[in-house]
Amino acid sequence: MKKTLYIMKSGEFKRKDNTLYFVDEEGNRKFIPVEDTNDIFIFSEISLNTKLLDFLSQKKICVHFFNYYGYYTGTFYPREHLNAGQVILKQSEFYLDYEKRLDLAKRFVTGSINQMKQVLKYYIKRKENNQRISTTLEDLSSIAENIQELKEIDELMAYEGHAREKYYACFDDIISNKDFEFDKRTKRPPLNRLNALISFGNTLCYTMILSEIYKTYLDPRIGFLHSANFRRFTLNLDVAEIFKPIMVDRLIFTLINKKMISKKDFDQEHGGGVLLNEKGRRTFIEQMELRMRTTVNHRHLGRNITYRRLYRLELYKIQKHLIENIPYEPYISRW
Repeated sequence: MKKTLYIMKSGEFKRKDNTLYFVDEEGNRKFIPVEDTNDIFIFSEISLNTKLLDFLSQKKICVHFFNYYGYYTGTFYPREHLNAGQVILKQSEFYLDYEKRLDLAKRFVTGSINQMKQVLKYYIKRKENNQRISTTLEDLSSIAENIQELKEIDELMAYEGHAREKYYACFDDIISNKDFEFDKRTKRPPLNRLNALISFGNTLCYTMILSEIYKTYLDPRIGFLHSANFRRFTLNLDVAEIFKPIMVDRLIFTLINKKMISKKDFDQEHGGGVLLNEKGRRTFIEQMELRMRTTVNHRHLGRNITYRRLYRLELYKIQKHLIENIPYEPYISRW
């Protein structure tokens, strides 16, 4: 499995012949094995040139950029290297055919709600049958049952938002830590520590899936639940709905409950926002990467695969839905 490279220090990326290396502010040089690199996440101020970008494009390496505060700013998405014409046409067809688009969008939302339920089922056993978690599980089941009756994408997204609001309300019961009280979901900027963790984790999830889309025939600009209008990429947002509960939320619960992250790992931003500081981001990224490399037994494949590989497999299933008329069934965690 190729590796993800995270750059946390400021410096300069350079290319020499067929070698890529990074020089930090202290002059330390680190050579990067490009043949073993899947993608690069940059969380600092760096210098690079078009010669370097051309080299990264040749090596099919996506580069994701984040600003000083950890906000995603954009991606260098190399020229598509796969012959994706047929798939792109099918993606466009399914997007323009409202019934086909709505069907796929419902599958994403249903999959998302099922993953939320799996998370709550995991923790209700550890919280002595907490009443709020029990009630929320019933509510989520009811919402999922009503999804098939919906006729509009906007209405569907409202249902998903309502389900997620109920799901988030259980976070305080799962965490039970006054330093990380949820209150309500806030973004841009997040207004408390727990929201800062959710926003940062979700952003990592979006960009990892974007890197995996690049390895398929799919076009990241054509989503189905999220409209392909003002956003550069939308398919990764659709797929992330399936994985955020199990890849991001459960990691957050582990980080807090095992005291791997504390209130010292956050800074107050001007304007009232709360963001992870550099140490907090490092800890989160290290644990996220460990989780992505963890292997689990895939019941359909009959072999162990990494969590990161699950992203690619989900994309292949979407591709088969478009091309081979094999109905897409979202992944459901069993652990």
